[in-house]
Amino acid sequence: MAIVGAFAMPHPPLIIPAVGRGREHDIQATVDACEEVGRRIAALTPDTVVISSPHATLYRDYFHISPGKTARGSFSMYGAPQASYKATYDTELVRAICAECKAEGVEAGTDYERDARLDHGTMIALHFIEHHVRGFRVVRMGLSGFSPAEHYRLGRCVQVAAAHLGRRVVWLASGDLAHKLLDEGPYGFAPEAPVFDERVTRDFATGDLVDLLAMDPSLAERAAECGLRSFQMMSGALDRTAVRSELLSYEGPFGVGYGVAAFEPASEEGADESCDRLASYLDLRAADLARRKEHEDAHVRLARLSLESYVRHGRRLSVPADLPADVRSDAELMGTRAGCFVSLKVDGALRGCIGTIAPTRASLAEEICANAISAGTRDPRFPAVRERELDDLVYDVDVLTAPEPIDSVAQLDPARYGVIVSCRDGRRGLLLPDLDGVDTVDEQVRIAAQKGQIDLDFDDYRLERFEVVRHL
Repeated sequence: MAIVGAFAMPHPPLIIPAVGRGREHDIQATVDACEEVGRRIAALTPDTVVISSPHATLYRDYFHISPGKTARGSFSMYGAPQASYKATYDTELVRAICAECKAEGVEAGTDYERDARLDHGTMIALHFIEHHVRGFRVVRMGLSGFSPAEHYRLGRCVQVAAAHLGRRVVWLASGDLAHKLLDEGPYGFAPEAPVFDERVTRDFATGDLVDLLAMDPSLAERAAECGLRSFQMMSGALDRTAVRSELLSYEGPFGVGYGVAAFEPASEEGADESCDRLASYLDLRAADLARRKEHEDAHVRLARLSLESYVRHGRRLSVPADLPADVRSDAELMGTRAGCFVSLKVDGALRGCIGTIAPTRASLAEEICANAISAGTRDPRFPAVRERELDDLVYDVDVLTAPEPIDSVAQLDPARYGVIVSCRDGRRGLLLPDLDGVDTVDEQVRIAAQKGQIDLDFDDYRLERFEVVRHL
């Protein structure tokens, strides 16, 4: 068996004594659990430890695997340069992983390295492993903006490559849980944070790796976690493997959740097809998408029909002739004019968003049709939607009220109001309300200004607010 064990471990820098200077004792349960991970890894006698870290090189559309023979790093940025670490990379396994990824169509490799130094997520893992193990090699990889399924598939490629080479491999998934557990914490409080941590720690305790794939992306975003995709990659390395799981510790005294967990194969027999977790997840995902489509209102269904007609047939819907009867009879869609935004998402990640602040078409129906096509084909941040992606898209349609000028940010509420930041020279940035990860007025205004290339410190700008009716 190639993957002889897997572990989840957090990475608070203060857990390193030279950084914590005594504060590490405030998370002693985490320290003790990480030491236990080191002991268990030693007992497994691995040839190589694969470390996935949220703080290694990360790209939206590429999994980066660290190249070269060795790498070094230290905690100098935390005032402790004496806490330094070195990794010796398993170059043969890296090549095998890259080859397997290429064969499976997973976008991964050793290109585009921005910084060869070890990140703190990797070094904290090394710190505890090196207390108990010597002579092991390392494969270090970053996360991506890809879907949970792609993170799982990358883990599975590692499993296959390790088996091909006859390596005994341990996977260590570095990652913290929610960052918004306490008002007095560095990131404040969000009610989703304890919900997220409770669910992940339950999955750790029960070994429900499918649920780690099926986690609501909005819940994860609002909890401000950093480890979920690392855990999803780890799950892929355990593909078709029955596991014994154990939650070794959980605590969050500083407002950030720290969970430590162990997963070991339940037997040394061959693949267990009942543990095809990717197939189970994809079935759940397909059922969820079907439910969403079944309950779409007329606004969302119109956006979907418009984009699908354009991508599949190169044809724009004619309004009202090509519209379903219930849409043609909808008084708001056919009889009113309004600005609207159409947003596209895949697995919770934005895939396109284009809209109009004020109406530009004869009806709201026409506005939605045009903006849906633009969101799918003209958002400069993304390539045009391809036909094979259409079935995976989730649509939101936000219908805007008329913007109204305001005198100060005190009149804003990011949960209720969208904001427009504009200058006399025509620069303008807009941000919709109630967005995942945007919790404060300052964040909302700053992001809107950035979108309009407006400098809040130097430019003479004005603010407007608006409300939306969101159709899902």
